[in-house]
Amino acid sequence: MRINKEGYKIIGISGAVCLLLWWLFFHLLVHDANVSLLWFSTLVLLLFWFFIVAFFREPRRVRIHDADLVFAPCDGRVVVTEVVSEDEYLKEEMLQISIFMSITNVHMNWVPVGGEVEYFKYHPGRFLVAWHPKSSTENERTTTVVRMPSGQKVLFRQIAGLIARRIISYMTVGHQVEQNSVCGFIKFGSRVDVLVPKDSELLVEIGDPTVGSQTPIARLRKNLENE
Repeated sequence: MRINKEGYKIIGISGAVCLLLWWLFFHLLVHDANVSLLWFSTLVLLLFWFFIVAFFREPRRVRIHDADLVFAPCDGRVVVTEVVSEDEYLKEEMLQISIFMSITNVHMNWVPVGGEVEYFKYHPGRFLVAWHPKSSTENERTTTVVRMPSGQKVLFRQIAGLIARRIISYMTVGHQVEQNSVCGFIKFGSRVDVLVPKDSELLVEIGDPTVGSQTPIARLRKNLENE
């Protein structure tokens, strides 16, 4: 298990803060002979720091390529599956699949399909809880549209939540991206929406767990027509 580069600064700062707090506790408690409280404080600080480190873990996963499938862009749990009107760029009805990431999930994000990045935009916004229906349109977020070699387009959004207030995206318009390659990171819990053509076959249900880059969430219509 590796540590994602986005965590280096936070891990270093939090480690320094924990070390400073431990130094203060040591000097305050050791003179009072309160050794048990000192050990307890040390354990709490270590557990907190290890939690921060674990949050930025970067798992090694097999990169799957299947042009007929749309894969989960993140670890988490499906919270929305519905047809919506996409008004930002595609201007059509799309099937939306939303995945909520808790603070215990891996927070790397992966590209659900391969192709060319046709559109990208960062939107400043609010920090509603990520499962709020309006978070998709009112929260801080990024929107990316990938045009596949087949001509089909898939849109996905990284959405900040109540705790997560730092979205990182590696997407650049005009670049070719491979399916299930890393596309970004969201710090401390949030949500990712994936919008696919509305006639796609839905492969997940609300409440289903997902593993980023490994769980297929939809099958594109072209495959159904060939069966």
